Amino acid sequence: MAAFGKANFIWLNGKLVPWDAAQVHITAHGLHYGTGVFEGMRAYDTADGPAIFRLEPHMRRMVQSAEAYEMTLPFSVEAMCDASVEVVRANELKNAYLRPLAFYDSHTFHVAPRGSPVSVAIIAIPGRAYVAGGVEKGLRVKLSSIQRIDSASLPPWVKASGHYTNSVRALQQAHKAGFDDAILLNAKGDVAEGSGANLFLVKGDKVITNDRDASIVMGITRDSVITIAKDLGIPVEIRPMSVDDLREADEVFYSGTAVEVTPITQLDDHTYGDGKPGAITRRIQQTYFDTVHGKVARYESWLTVVKAAVGV
Repeated sequence: MAAFGKANFIWLNGKLVPWDAAQVHITAHGLHYGTGVFEGMRAYDTADGPAIFRLEPHMRRMVQSAEAYEMTLPFSVEAMCDASVEVVRANELKNAYLRPLAFYDSHTFHVAPRGSPVSVAIIAIPGRAYVAGGVEKGLRVKLSSIQRIDSASLPPWVKASGHYTNSVRALQQAHKAGFDDAILLNAKGDVAEGSGANLFLVKGDKVITNDRDASIVMGITRDSVITIAKDLGIPVEIRPMSVDDLREADEVFYSGTAVEVTPITQLDDHTYGDGKPGAITRRIQQTYFDTVHGKVARYESWLTVVKAAVGV
């Protein structure tokens, strides 16, 4: 996402505070060692008002990420869900990107965070495209030489702050080469994921994606796309994906909170099809956007409506 717009309030440790007052001490353990976990969520405008997409699953995943680093969050899932609604409402946002964040705060310079308090913040800003024009036109991506983190060193399915230095390196490499994003391979040499998104291939009439053992984050949007595809009658195969699978695919697309459902039209010097987003990608993408805007009754349980919010 490009440089973001500020909002009026941030929810921090149980209360709304003005944006510029939401400060962290320079000695916070999470700042020095990356010991934080986070989520990305979106709220979309619907006929019933702004609605946060799959709020509770995101918060439950953050708790699971925290457990991987022996971090006990001082707020329940229910409390953090309520706070997410509150921060969207307080900022009068109609469409929003939300960033829940938990981290070990100031206490020690020791690598071990023992005794460090855990702070929790929920940030909401006006929603916007992750890559301008990407949803409509597709992305140009580079196969990265940076290897995706492996479970032998770090749990790659955990959304931990420090893990994303891996993605930063791959993305910097891709940007220097003139591409929009990077696709990383895992330790086995198979396809893992993008710098911040899960990956889907289309071959014939079938959608293919990988699973946890490919060193991926188990995306909530990924899960939604799998459900949508199956409900549309599109076969879904979940298995390891090789580089040859990637290059020989008819269509390729990303899924994720930030990227939503975004086509990939070029990999290195290889163009997919006619260089335009493919038909199956478009079909899934359209259903996804109808869903998040409250237009598909089948998936209405995925939306948490924020009552009495004012559009921005």
